Parts: sequence; structure tokens; C-alpha cells
Amino acid sequence: MSSMKSNCNEPKCEDDECTEEENKCRTEPEKRPPVPVTILTGFLGSGKTTLLNRILRDPQHGMRFAVIENEFGEVGVDEGILAENVDEELIEVMNGCICCTVRGDLVEALVRLHDRVADFDGVIIETTGLADPAPVCQTFFIDEGVRARYRLDCVVTVCDASTVLARIREEKPAGVENEAVEQVCFSDKILLNKVDLCAGGEEELARIEQELRTLNPTTTIQRTTHSNIDPADILNVGAFELKRVLDFDPEFLDEEAEHEHDARVSSVSVKTKGEVNIQLLNSWIRRLVVEDGANLYRYKGVIAVKSFDKKFVFQGVGMSFHGDFDEDVKWKPEETRESRFVFIGKHLDHTFLREGFAACLHDKMDGKPLRFPVGAEVEANVGVFQRARVLGHWEEGNAYRVEVLVDGKGGGGNVVWAPIDHDAYIRAVPA
Repeated sequence: MSSMKSNCNEPKCEDDECTEEENKCRTEPEKRPPVPVTILTGFLGSGKTTLLNRILRDPQHGMRFAVIENEFGEVGVDEGILAENVDEELIEVMNGCICCTVRGDLVEALVRLHDRVADFDGVIIETTGLADPAPVCQTFFIDEGVRARYRLDCVVTVCDASTVLARIREEKPAGVENEAVEQVCFSDKILLNKVDLCAGGEEELARIEQELRTLNPTTTIQRTTHSNIDPADILNVGAFELKRVLDFDPEFLDEEAEHEHDARVSSVSVKTKGEVNIQLLNSWIRRLVVEDGANLYRYKGVIAVKSFDKKFVFQGVGMSFHGDFDEDVKWKPEETRESRFVFIGKHLDHTFLREGFAACLHDKMDGKPLRFPVGAEVEANVGVFQRARVLGHWEEGNAYRVEVLVDGKGGGGNVVWAPIDHDAYIRAVPA
């Protein structure tokens, strides 16, 4: 319990020297030290949530943290895959970028949280991969309520070794900032993650580190695989220095400073009750990333699969996709079994993505016949639409198996799949 100082506010008391035992009304809490805050940033798919999960599940550090989770899409996914059965308090700031559209929500959450976390070891803020960390950091210096209660301890930037150079070299439209560059510049510590996926080996890793240090000469860089580190390397380390930031960004404390995100980038999110045909979902996503992987910055989802107690978790970056049942994340008996996903990228077709996911739901398929019977002539999308004939239904998780016709005839051996019953993959022959 906090110690108390004497401060009499009782109008009947005229003795300013009376002791606490003589006048128990004259008490106020001793000022607590500010709560340290760690900001986890890094571009989409770099491994931030994996790192956060490792911290929450690590039984060795013995520390307690509040977590503020920010997601770019309208539907939160990470809340469904963060560590369960932990003492930490999870608060999610959703639907927007924490550096601009929901920045006010961050301030409100920090002030509201303080009484409950004042005795915690710290607060961890995981930003969306599209966030510029500068306005988030700025909050801890220009907002008086936050500054009095919290201390910015360290900005940790997680970088994907296999994609970071492409991200920081990406040319943006005039006036639009490169978030990946800003994340590197503001980092006190860089975790160069996924080094096992770096095709160029040691030589390539050395070149990456050199380019990162060109952007930020004072940061420390630690190589990691699967975001595996000792939490003591990044928590409560006292690494953030305001002077260093002002040296490279003199306008850091300017509240009127503005930044512009790439308008070509958007997110598509879905949350729906119901269970998914997992083979159909896998087929749909794999075909999706092959056809449009270059524009997909990040995609992830938590899926309810019929007759499975475990949650199916999928995630990917570009054309790299992985999905599996998570042994550590199960549906609770009282929990609503719902499926959710988010896709973030450039030039996304929102309607196509929503309809494609909806077509994978069991309740959309049960009792509903496919549009085209076996033997029907259709047009199949093989990069362009070509005349084809339906050979089968629901094989290997695909809605249709079709044979492309040549000069109106089959037998050429060009057999393809239509993963879902949707005009984007298979359609009627125009009249």
C-alpha cells in the first residue's frame, strides 16, 4: 500500500502540525513513479504479434504488463490469437491507425488505465504495421496527462529480413511518407527477424544491417528467428532519448505536423458467426496470393472449423502463406464460434474478398447445390476466361474440377480447379 503524506483539508482542524494518527482525514497518496511504456512497431508481417505472444507467455520474467493492441482493419484479429490465461489486461484500439485516426483513443485509454496499471511493470503498445511511430511517441511528451503518468522507455522495431529492404526502398507518391523508413528511424532497438528466411545468408544480412544503420546510426540491432528473444533485452531498458530524436527530427514536438498515408493502401475485414470449410478456405487463399500476392502486404485470420476445438490461425505476407490449428488457442465452451479475417494491401477489391470468404462458410454451402452440373459447358478463369467443361464437384476441397476446351473439344489434359462457386473463377457462357 502506498505511504501517505499529511495534508489537512478538515475545516474544523486549525492545527497544521497534527500527526496522521491525530487527524486521519489529512491524507493523500504519495506520487507514484511514471509507468514505463514500450512501443512495438514494424511493418506488416514482421513478427510483432509473435514477439508480444512470447513476452506474455514467458514464465521467467515475472513481470505484469497492460497491452494496448492496435489493428488497421475494422475487425480485430490479434485479440483472438494473443496468449490466453494471462494476468495482463488487454485493451484493443481498433479501426484505424494509432498514429492519426485513433490517436485520441490512445490518450483516453492511457489516462483511464493508469489507476489499474500504476503498480504494473509497464505498458506495451503494439502499433499497426502502417503506423508512423513519431506521433505515438510524441503523445508521451505533449499531452500533460500522459506525461505525468507514463515514461516512454523504448521503441522496438521488428524488421522482416526477407522483405525489409524492399519496404524501405519502396517509392511512394509525392507527399506520402514511407512508414517502414520512419519505423527504422525512430527505433531504439531493431529486431532483425526471420533471418532464417534470408536467402542471401550472412552477406545479405550484413548488407541489410548496413542499410538500416544508414537510416539510424544509433540503434542497436539484434538478429532473431520467430521473434525469439529474452524479454529483458527490450523491456524496462531506459533506451528512449528525446535529444536523439530531436537531432534528426527537430519538428518532433510540433503538434501541428501532419503526415499522409498511401491512399492506395486499404484493409478489408470480415467477422461472421459460422464455421468454415477449411479445405475450401486454403484453396481460395492459395489461389488468391498467387494471383495478387504482390499487392498483399498482410493478411491474417482466426477461423472456426466444424468439429474442431482448436482455432485455425492463418497469416501471410505477400505470397508467403501459412495456416494451421494453434495448439495454444482453443475455443472456450461459452465463446461464440465466429470467423474473422483482415487483408491489408494495395488496390484491393473489397467486394471480391468479402464474397470469396463468405463462399467458404459451411452454412452457405450446406444444402445449396452448385450452379453448374457435371458436364455443363462454362467459362473458367485460367488467367483469362476460356471455354471449359465441368468434370466434377467438391474434389480436394474445390467446388469444381473443369477441363479447358480447345476448339470446343476436351481431351487436351488441361484440367484446373475452381475453388469456390463464384463468377471470379467460373461463370456461365455468355448468351
